[in-house]
Amino acid sequence: MDIEGRLAERDRSSCSGPEHEERSRSSHTPEQLPAARPATGQVPEEQPAGDQPPAEQPRSHEWPWRRAALLAATSMALVLLVSGFVVQPFLIPSGSMENTLRPGDRVLVNKLAYRFGDDPRRGDVVVFDGTGSFLREEPSGNPVTGVLRKAAAAVGLAEPAATDYIKRVVGVGGDRVVCCDKRGRIEVNGRPVNEDYLYPGDTPSRVPFDTVVPEGRLWVMGDHRGASRDSRDHLGEPGGGTVPVEQVIGRADWIGWPFGRWSRIRGPEAFAHVPGPGGAPGAAVPGGAHG
Repeated sequence: MDIEGRLAERDRSSCSGPEHEERSRSSHTPEQLPAARPATGQVPEEQPAGDQPPAEQPRSHEWPWRRAALLAATSMALVLLVSGFVVQPFLIPSGSMENTLRPGDRVLVNKLAYRFGDDPRRGDVVVFDGTGSFLREEPSGNPVTGVLRKAAAAVGLAEPAATDYIKRVVGVGGDRVVCCDKRGRIEVNGRPVNEDYLYPGDTPSRVPFDTVVPEGRLWVMGDHRGASRDSRDHLGEPGGGTVPVEQVIGRADWIGWPFGRWSRIRGPEAFAHVPGPGGAPGAAVPGGAHG
């Protein structure tokens, strides 16, 4: 008898039944089992590779605040840059320039006006640092407060530093400025000046003076002569009350605030016919209106 053939056949038949198939399926390792199907309508979550937890994504509501903060910081940096080198808002702190400028006005100071070879002219309204001329030294104070105040002043939100002044140029280097003629008018190089910009009721000056402006310096006065501390108040100090041209920060060209006073600050015609320092009309440094 073929005993080996029967045993082989019996072995094959015993492994081919349903029970064997069931046992075979149950003997698979977990790695071999297919993933369980999610319930209907559910999407299986993707598992990240490895054991690392998924990176936390930024919350959507945080982005508007971050964008707003970035925009504010960029805008402030741009304003400070423009204010430092091109145009600076300047808050008028007192009535020394009335009625041309009133307390609370914000003027736009053109810092490029004298950067390319041009010099201040008679009649210009200028902002300057009075350290060493109107003030012997810069006042001391809290450095942190000073920086914050300077930043606020740079955008016109606070009063300017105690060393910054705004006045009108009456005499330039070489000019002889005298007060006053028989009619009470200031004379520049022997020519009387009709100052129609003065505060109503003011006289050109109650303080007599006769001075020759050194080269590279300016004689400056406020339009409200009765309320202005200007070159007249520093006659006995070094420089004789005059201001170095290099201390000029810029020329006030516009009134920018309040909106009802928006206007250009033009040089007056009062100095148009004043001769130069040598006596010849128009010699050396011209005066009068500018564009």
